[in-house]
Amino acid sequence: MKRSLFGRFWPNATAVLLVAFFAFPVYWMFATAFKKTPDIVADTPVWIPLEPTMQHFKSAIDAENFWTFVANSFTVTLLAVIFSLMIALAASFALARMKFKGRRGFIIGFMIAQMAPWEVMVISIYFIVRDADMLNSLIPLTIFYMVMILPFTLLTLRGFVAAVPRELEEAAMVDGCSRRQAFIKVIFPLLAPGLMSTSMFGFITAWNEFPMVLVLNKQVEYQTLPLWLSGFQSVFGNDWGATMAASSLFAIPVLLLFLYLQRGAVSGLSDGAVKG
Repeated sequence: MKRSLFGRFWPNATAVLLVAFFAFPVYWMFATAFKKTPDIVADTPVWIPLEPTMQHFKSAIDAENFWTFVANSFTVTLLAVIFSLMIALAASFALARMKFKGRRGFIIGFMIAQMAPWEVMVISIYFIVRDADMLNSLIPLTIFYMVMILPFTLLTLRGFVAAVPRELEEAAMVDGCSRRQAFIKVIFPLLAPGLMSTSMFGFITAWNEFPMVLVLNKQVEYQTLPLWLSGFQSVFGNDWGATMAASSLFAIPVLLLFLYLQRGAVSGLSDGAVKG
């Protein structure tokens, strides 16, 4: 018994240390956002803000064009995720269920696209967008984000579609469903965990993207929140309180989405097991 308890101690202790290591920067960001400026710049670290203040959040929200940045970020991110899911869902079903010439090369091409760093294409994309007279617009930004997250979305959904037994679809068609009805009523509910995980990844990737919007959109009314985070500076240096408050506001949508989709993914998995 003692040996068994000792054997379980070290994995659990290691897990706790890893969680603390990765969670501490997040805690420090939120804690600093609530600290008063003297506590932030104090020589002795203030671990817990005993007298929290909302002034830094007010400074961040009152920043010029804040709500424009919020609207732009949500617009391009949600549209990119929705379009990529629509395209990837149809393509993944074809790749998993159908045999056609060039199928293997198509999959390999998407894998290569997933491995390629998008930053090397910034200059080329800039010239394409400039020649199309579409600089300072949300349309090319949305298209780029969609293409950026599409390879991962497609390859991941293909694995989920391939894991669904063909017999379920065939049984639904025997019962009178068309192929489209069988997909909507049987296959689609079983893909809920895959849709949740890929949409979460796509949202985080597009939400955090910085270089492309910096290059394509020089006008403030077409910029997004990552650029907004770089604006809390003055002649005296960085305003760390406002910067941490802005970073906290920037992270909240991602945290809420993660919590919501995590619950939805578990629910979708359970529903799919019952319907199977």
